[in-house]
Amino acid sequence: MRTVSVSAKSAVSKPESPKQVPPKQASSISAKTNDSISGQSTAQSVAYQVEQMILDGALAPGDKIPSERQLMARLQVSRSIVREALKALQGRGLIETRHGQGSFVRDTLAEPENDGPLMQLFFDHTRTLYDLYEVRETLEGQAASLAAERGTDQDLYWITKAFNAMVEEEDASKMAERDHAFHKAIVEASHNGVLMHTLSSLKGLVLYSVAASVTNLSHRDSFKQQMDKHHRQIYQAIIKRQPQKAQKAAMAHVRHVRDSLKAIERQGEVIIRAELSQ
Repeated sequence: MRTVSVSAKSAVSKPESPKQVPPKQASSISAKTNDSISGQSTAQSVAYQVEQMILDGALAPGDKIPSERQLMARLQVSRSIVREALKALQGRGLIETRHGQGSFVRDTLAEPENDGPLMQLFFDHTRTLYDLYEVRETLEGQAASLAAERGTDQDLYWITKAFNAMVEEEDASKMAERDHAFHKAIVEASHNGVLMHTLSSLKGLVLYSVAASVTNLSHRDSFKQQMDKHHRQIYQAIIKRQPQKAQKAAMAHVRHVRDSLKAIERQGEVIIRAELSQ
């Protein structure tokens, strides 16, 4: 979960990357755009700006939205207007308010329940795992391309941070989590709200597929080397603003995982379905 702030500074440490980039800011809240509330300080226009942030990807599912005080200061509106706007967004199912914590963006698409029929099919039939990899190949390839094209310096900071954490992780039990965090940072940098919420709705299935690849393949040196190579190619293509290369690398990565799992299954091995906490 990211916490998005409207302040001009942040206490996030500097990234360990070839290019120093600033931390993420909620610069989407602006009083000088066509979506501004200038001249019409209403709850409706405040809600509209928050919706724009969600659609643009500045606020991803699970992100905490700016506090009432931050919204009041940035948009120059009263607390009552901010509260009315947040109430409207909550009523439409776009955000949820947690007592003592603030308001957070909800998933706009329902995620399959862990004990639901889709998840049961996933565990009972290997084919569903490969079906999921086919979907991931297309969606994550597009996400990488868009991230390379649209990603802000702040997005690249978070991608770099996630990449460094992934390659430096030595604890095998945390590798799947680091892997997922890297790909999630890329999706958020795509600034495509539909793509972000679609993948977020598949979060449980995606986490299981990542755990399956790590559990069954990461201990195999040849696969691990190829997976690390793919991750670095994806990262470098995005950082260098090369959409086509980023898309190609991301798709090749997912396809390689799928083909590798199929190969060991053909050899008579059983695919272990491991769980990864959400």
